Amino acid sequence: MRKPKVFVAGPVSWNRLVFLDRLPEARPHTVFASGHRMAVGGTSAGKALNLASLGADVTVRTVVGDDAAGRAVLDVLARAGVEVIAEVADGATEQHLNLMDPHGGRVSIYLEVPRPRAIRHDERAAAALAAADAAVIDLADHARPLLAAAWEAGVPVWCDLHDYDGVADFHRDFVEAADHVFLNNDGFVGESALLRFLTSLDKPAVATLGADGALGVADGAVHRVPAVPIEKIVDTNGAGDAFFSGFLIAHLAGADVPAAMAAGADQAARCLGSPNLAPEK
Repeated sequence: MRKPKVFVAGPVSWNRLVFLDRLPEARPHTVFASGHRMAVGGTSAGKALNLASLGADVTVRTVVGDDAAGRAVLDVLARAGVEVIAEVADGATEQHLNLMDPHGGRVSIYLEVPRPRAIRHDERAAAALAAADAAVIDLADHARPLLAAAWEAGVPVWCDLHDYDGVADFHRDFVEAADHVFLNNDGFVGESALLRFLTSLDKPAVATLGADGALGVADGAVHRVPAVPIEKIVDTNGAGDAFFSGFLIAHLAGADVPAAMAAGADQAARCLGSPNLAPEK
């Protein structure tokens, strides 16, 4: 049986995770971490690692700096069997400081962002995109040109809008180009507003709701799936990317929307119980 081929374009990062008993209050004070470590991050890395763990043949097109952080990210992806097409930019690789509590709360602080002089997409990226069953184009200016490239190649576009509020201009190209839309509910006040947005898209759209599971709209029908219970949340990083990946792989295998949402919820739970962006195979 042929492995599904997925092309992913977007950001990767090298992050310092700091574990706290509770997230800091907005006042001057001192807190002590219960632990900290360095780890790969970035939504495209999260999707690539989860897709690979689910058996997909994955190619990632991304941007890194010529530095130790960039080499560390590329090493993690390579060891997971992900093919990487990396544009090396001036400056540092994207880096975050993530403050995390035991209940899934997180504050992510951008420390570094790579700045390509000019966005370049070579023949390897074009070939990998054209051969893919699905093109995952994540939110980044250096990935934006691949929205049109995927359309020209006839490859379905999957976009994760994260905490989109329904109006931000940055996301507009991604919303319009996507054949399948994902996001979380952080940008909307109330489920009714979220549902109106999902319905207005007139394309398959799914929103993750954290502990309340996920809400999806497809072909005029509304679907819901509960979160899969887990004994202990180990690390929330990558949970949304895991849900996206589980859904995508199930969809490519022929699952309908409810079954694909259930597969996404299962992969998200496995990710939450793992210290890494993706659970072990």
